[in-house]
Amino acid sequence: MDLNNNLNFDEWVDLYKNLVRWELELQKSTDEGIKTILADQKQEANTQFTRYIERNYVDWIQGRSEKPVMSHTVVRDKVILRLDDNDKPLFLIVIDNLRYDQWKAIQPLIENHFRVEADDIYYSILPTTTQYARNSLFAGLMPLEIRRRYPKWWVDEEDEGTKNQYEGELLSYNKVLNLQAGKKLYEQMANLMPNKLNVIVYNFVDMLSHARTEMEIIRELADDEEAYRSLMYSWFEHSSLFDMMRFIAEKGCDMIITTDHGSTYVEKPVRILGDREVNTNLRYKYGKNLKYNPKEVFEVKDPEKIFLPKVNLSTTYVFAGESDFFAYPNNYNYYVSYYRNTFQHGGISMSEMLIPVTHLTAK
Repeated sequence: MDLNNNLNFDEWVDLYKNLVRWELELQKSTDEGIKTILADQKQEANTQFTRYIERNYVDWIQGRSEKPVMSHTVVRDKVILRLDDNDKPLFLIVIDNLRYDQWKAIQPLIENHFRVEADDIYYSILPTTTQYARNSLFAGLMPLEIRRRYPKWWVDEEDEGTKNQYEGELLSYNKVLNLQAGKKLYEQMANLMPNKLNVIVYNFVDMLSHARTEMEIIRELADDEEAYRSLMYSWFEHSSLFDMMRFIAEKGCDMIITTDHGSTYVEKPVRILGDREVNTNLRYKYGKNLKYNPKEVFEVKDPEKIFLPKVNLSTTYVFAGESDFFAYPNNYNYYVSYYRNTFQHGGISMSEMLIPVTHLTAK
């Protein structure tokens, strides 16, 4: 019934929270019929959500209508305001590629040590990838604004090197890319206590998502969304990240858990044709000679309208919605069989764009 209403951005958040709540409830159930009904509702919701974003996204970015909290405003709206709440340091934990359902799965573990003060959701900008969304989160600016104001801190898609290599200049943080780095940071946590704000970026969930695409054994361990949540839960329970959170609780500090974007389970290929310069992401494409069916994508022919950089005058961005992913006509069948039923990000779906930002206080 809710889907038949003309939902605003807050109502979409409420609807998505409800869907996730039922998804987690029903994973204990053996009633496959009710699970199928929920899956169908979720699919229909993603279809409607994609249309909603297509209708409203440009107006949000252009400031022509009221907009939700987004990547470039989340630190201002959800973090900075908390800095004066008490005299102890605030820890901002950014878990790359953390979906809202994954947060809800690990929440009971964390609630043994923290009280949830605000369980919010904000909207990732497009593309829902680390290069765009996390740089925007750290800078408090849209990608085009970063490129214009701080050109040496923005790396274009065509350029060599890591696209987030300057994010430390945008906002100072501690980054964990592997097990050893996590253990090392945990051992040094006491050194962070004099800081008013401590930012920790943890990359494990994003690595798990990519490993699941590339490694057969991980794909078997996480063959659907429920198993993917379970694998993430098992890792988190024994991780240095959870050790750090317990340390933060022992010191009586506040903590905010958030992310830069989520991911979605892709099933339906959408044909696209481009030249050699086109980027490799499966959920959005960017280039000057793209050929596609405009009815199957959200196309932005003038990227500067949504504050994205364009390298030349004819640069176009196209975004996949729902459970679609882009596939090239060359080697089409191999490509489709390799990437179908994997977790991808970059496009438009509730689980990519509606992402957690949760404020917790130590018990």
